[in-house]
Amino acid sequence: MNVFHDWLNQLSVFVWGPATMALLLGMGVYLTLGLKAFTWLNTPHAFVSLWRGRKSEQEGDITPYQALMTALSATIGTGNIAGVATAIYMGGPGAVFWMWMTALFGMSTKYAESLLAVKYRETDHLGKHVGGPMYYIKNGLGKRWYWLAPLFATFGTLASFGIGNMVQANSVAGALSLQFHLSNEVTAVMLTILTAFVILGGITRIAEVAEKLVPFMAIGYVSGSLLVIGINIESVPAAFMTIIHSAFNPMAATGGFAGVGVWAAVRYGVARGIFSNEAGLGSAPIAHAAAKTHNPVQQGTIAMLGTFIDTLVICTMTALVIVITDSWDSGENGAALTALAFNSALPGWGGYIVAFGIVIFAFTTLVGWSYYGERCAEFLFGIKVILPFRILWICAVPLGAMGKLSTIWLLADIMNGLMAIPNLIALALLSPVVFRLTSDYRINS
Repeated sequence: MNVFHDWLNQLSVFVWGPATMALLLGMGVYLTLGLKAFTWLNTPHAFVSLWRGRKSEQEGDITPYQALMTALSATIGTGNIAGVATAIYMGGPGAVFWMWMTALFGMSTKYAESLLAVKYRETDHLGKHVGGPMYYIKNGLGKRWYWLAPLFATFGTLASFGIGNMVQANSVAGALSLQFHLSNEVTAVMLTILTAFVILGGITRIAEVAEKLVPFMAIGYVSGSLLVIGINIESVPAAFMTIIHSAFNPMAATGGFAGVGVWAAVRYGVARGIFSNEAGLGSAPIAHAAAKTHNPVQQGTIAMLGTFIDTLVICTMTALVIVITDSWDSGENGAALTALAFNSALPGWGGYIVAFGIVIFAFTTLVGWSYYGERCAEFLFGIKVILPFRILWICAVPLGAMGKLSTIWLLADIMNGLMAIPNLIALALLSPVVFRLTSDYRINS
């Protein structure tokens, strides 16, 4: 077993290595240039479209607003709390700068994915709108490239049970045990019941829960972060200077910090940025394909806000709390580092903010990823797989909450990374379609 685990670890390092990072970031740069910075210039208008998208009578299953909330429910997760802290621990404060760069260019990737998802979506035998990379590969690229579609769907189905289910359940159990001394068995029962209630109702119920829970959790966590930042407001300019300076200069060892070079800041900033906002992995467009809209460009602009909110807002909040409280060189890592930072500013209360964030973020990820996995499984096996998939999903929750998941985590991590390959190929080949539709939209607006 140790040999197998070591082999998986090496494979995970390879899959998420410099080549994959370069391709993901490079695709964002390519699309941003090809779109002539359309995503950056239209960010204010995208928020207006999001507000208008709360109600829609066009063809689809959920409103454009619900589509974004569903995508955000799966995207905003433990990576926004523990992942940011790990990036800073491994790459220094400069890693935050490279997370920002990943998000700025990743907005174009998320825009293109979701535009294509709406343009090439289908209606299944139950009358539901289905889409995502497997469908824009199938309907946009033809038979020559069709083999990429089931490849993506296979990776997506397998990744969902690990990174989207058991790993998240384990994070919830760990947070509740640490902060509230709740047993993993009790957490497993409660989490299984809540999950069953949501996902057995399908995309409509998932979207209804997401549109209420996601804004609540985001505002709650950001408010707690802003409170810490407000208490230390005089340290904010220095924190930004530290982040920018260390993005381009080696960091010497200090306190419990081992010291890193510039490459470490780039590597861990880009890796954790992509892991957090999922731009290029092909997951979010599965949710956006169900939106009630006839306009692929408009849904694409709404979709890109997911990357903006996830990384440029929520991840930045975590990073600033860690840097302004000078906790980053404490020697702590992951969620423990974030908890230390919050506790140092809000003794007795900070830990509850982090625990609350982890529990809610992880639960919404668990629910959102159930839809991604289900759509991938449906593409492979048809609508007959939907109910068995949901039952298996529910059964996996207690296993995750009570188990040790080092091997499961590695397998899921590998599958999650492999999802990007067929998706990036499709994005590159279909980029002329993205550019043309965007150009037409600009002319007609």
